[in-house]
Amino acid sequence: MALGKRRKDEEESNIDMTPMLDVVFIMLIFFIVTASFVNESGLDVNRPPTSDEPPPEQENTNIVFRVSESNELTLEGRRIDIRAVRANVERMHAEKPEAKVIVSAHPKSKTEMFVQISDQAREAGVYDVSLSTDE
Repeated sequence: MALGKRRKDEEESNIDMTPMLDVVFIMLIFFIVTASFVNESGLDVNRPPTSDEPPPEQENTNIVFRVSESNELTLEGRRIDIRAVRANVERMHAEKPEAKVIVSAHPKSKTEMFVQISDQAREAGVYDVSLSTDE
């Protein structure tokens, strides 16, 4: 009789892992399905093909802002603050109404600078803003 009781205790002491694995598997599926993946936002820039020809002589009629690698902004060879872009564009656009705004940026400069300059130019009334990169 003692032998029969021991077998019954051994059978009851075994733990069935199948339900626990099912629950873990269902939770895994739930988290994979409900996970949101982060999409990085950015600007898609379509660069024109490069050529060896010099640019046309229209640069003196345009308003050209240069952005250096360290994000320093210059206009006509003098360094200016980003907050002065609108006033300079308004003044130069009054002198040359056909002028376009060109942002000549170093490839390692921040995109934020281009966005701020183009926003300021649009507030000044110039909607033709172009981006070019230095070599």
